[in-house]
Amino acid sequence: MSTEDDLVKHLDQVNQVVEEYLKGSDPTQISKDLAIPRQRVVAYIDEWKVSASNNAAIRARAKEALAAADTHYSKLISKSYEVIDEATMTNNLSAKTTAIKLVMDIESKRIDMLQKAGLLENKELADEMIEIERRQEVLVSILKDIASEHPEIRDEIMRRLSSFAKDNEVITVVHDVQ
Repeated sequence: MSTEDDLVKHLDQVNQVVEEYLKGSDPTQISKDLAIPRQRVVAYIDEWKVSASNNAAIRARAKEALAAADTHYSKLISKSYEVIDEATMTNNLSAKTTAIKLVMDIESKRIDMLQKAGLLENKELADEMIEIERRQEVLVSILKDIASEHPEIRDEIMRRLSSFAKDNEVITVVHDVQ
């Protein structure tokens, strides 16, 4: 088998593992379902998380997989409600109770899946927040420079900067006397 074939096989296994992971299965269950050693399943999930968080194309693909899994959960929930309706019409309390529990379990797995997927969104949000904070620091620095060069407006700039300063943040302007 060529290296290219090995790579394709590896990526197919990673995709299978991640698909199950996004559906809410834990590594032990994935290992049993796909007949892959649990350690390898965990390694594939970790590999996917690292590559997905660093690659826009993979993030887009992950979002597609997430949307497909979410649609799948919606269909399962819809079918469960059909069972509940049927059980109500036939006065089958046992079937109705089981179907209600099934809806709760499916929703729980869906929420777990969405929380796991939220890690991707949080990284993007964190990167954006870092950039916003960097820009804010640059603007504050510019204002401080202007305030030190033009003492006639320094007090007004300092007053405005202090109105939105972080707690315990001290804004100081050094005025060079010539």
